[in-house]
Amino acid sequence: MAGGRFARFLAGLTGRAEAFDQEGSMAADTWLIVGLGNPGEQYARNRHNVGQMVLDELAKRIGGTFKTHKGNARVAEGRLVPGGPKLVLGKPNSYMNLSGGPTAALAQFFSVDPDHVIAVHDELDIPFDSIKLKQGGGHGGHNGIRDIASALKTPEFLRVRVGIGRPPGRQDAADFVLKDFAGTEREQLPLLVSDAADAVELLVNEGLLAAQTRFHGA
Repeated sequence: MAGGRFARFLAGLTGRAEAFDQEGSMAADTWLIVGLGNPGEQYARNRHNVGQMVLDELAKRIGGTFKTHKGNARVAEGRLVPGGPKLVLGKPNSYMNLSGGPTAALAQFFSVDPDHVIAVHDELDIPFDSIKLKQGGGHGGHNGIRDIASALKTPEFLRVRVGIGRPPGRQDAADFVLKDFAGTEREQLPLLVSDAADAVELLVNEGLLAAQTRFHGA
C-alpha cells in the first residue's frame, strides 16, 4: 500500500514536471507579431493597413480576440496548434509613423527579444500579390519600420513585407497608400492576406530561410 502511494506520488511529480517543461518551453517561444497601420475604421481597408488585415486573419487561426492592452495597442493571444509557439498579435493604437512605442512596450511586457518580433507591413517596392521576408536591414523609407527600429534600438527584427506595388502614373505615393484597394486588387486581396498569414506561420514554425524559399521563388 505504501508502495502504491509512493508510485502515485512519483507519477504526480512526473506529470507536474512534464507540464512545467511544456509550459516553460512555450513561454520561452513567444512571438510578437505587429500589424502596421493607422487606427480607426476610416483607415481599416487602406493599402497602408494591409498588415493589420493579416493580423485579423491570424487571429481567426488562433481563435483570438483583440482586446485593449496597456501597451497602447490591441492584442490577441493564442497558438496555432496545442503546444505550439505562443503568438501575441499586436495592433498599435498609434498612427503608422509612431508604431515603435507600442511595439517596444509589448516586446517588454511579453519578454520578447527583437529576433522574435515580426512586423507585417505594406511595401510599395514589391508588386501587388507578392510577399518578401527579411531580418534586419534598412527601413526602405517606411516610417513605421523606421520607428520600430528606433524604439527597439536595433533593426534586427523580422519583417513580412506585403507587396502593394507603386501607384500608377504620377499619383502621389502618400495618397496611394491611404486609398482602399480597388478593382481586381480588391478581388485578389483575401488570397494575398491569407498568403501573408501563411508566411508568418512558416516563419514561426520553420524559420526565415524556409519562408524565403517558399515565397521568394527560385
